[in-house]
Amino acid sequence: MPLSASLARGVAPTTPGTLHARTVTGELSAPPRQGLTVRFGRGEKPDVDLGVGVDDLRVSRRHGELTYRQGMWWLRNTGQQLVRLPRGGMMHLATEPIPLATGYTPLFVKGSGYREHLVELYVAGHDDQGPVSRRRAETVRPETWALDDDERLLLVVLGQRYLLYEEDPRPLTYATAAKQLAYLRPDGNWSERRIEHRIETVRRRLHHTGFRYQLLHDKSQGRPADNSLLHNLIRGLVESTTLVPPDLDLMEDDTAWPDSAP
Repeated sequence: MPLSASLARGVAPTTPGTLHARTVTGELSAPPRQGLTVRFGRGEKPDVDLGVGVDDLRVSRRHGELTYRQGMWWLRNTGQQLVRLPRGGMMHLATEPIPLATGYTPLFVKGSGYREHLVELYVAGHDDQGPVSRRRAETVRPETWALDDDERLLLVVLGQRYLLYEEDPRPLTYATAAKQLAYLRPDGNWSERRIEHRIETVRRRLHHTGFRYQLLHDKSQGRPADNSLLHNLIRGLVESTTLVPPDLDLMEDDTAWPDSAP
């Protein structure tokens, strides 16, 4: 069923399952009607209902579509470039359609060079007015995580490259961190073993708090061979603003430190 025909009948914003979609070039709402398909891409109507990446030749003229069936909106990539989903997911032309959850879902259509084109999707739930303007409301502060002084210093040293916002940062090794901590806190007994123990304590404590990234080993997949869990810990703390660039002041003057290269 064409989208235009469905919209002509009217869309009730409070109807559970109503789809709201928006890009920089337009927006629309579509009712939860069996068989209804909403198409997005670089092309023009009637080929697509919502334009995205209209000036980018890497975006297909019909790059994706959402079809309502079985009580849900199903997303399919119909374009040549990948569609990036939240939490690192990707969709290829050959990927099976996936259902959208109620609430907000951002999609990113890969374009030319580093360009990615945002498609914002919102599926209304029960007693839901859909996305509404909240320009006058108070800003919700980021959720941060409690760290004691030793934990903060340790994580700042290990994650200093993240706090400098370097491209593709990695944590310092425990050996390198132990050398820097020995300089900063000569009486702190910061051995590699102690560092490993303190980091594991933090990971286990935050694991049960809704932390964004995996912090404990998945025993069913075996123990990872790299420091991916430490990377996840520091990344989540920096992204949540639990650790911020001014925390680098805890390391004082680093000119006299041992070489920090791992």
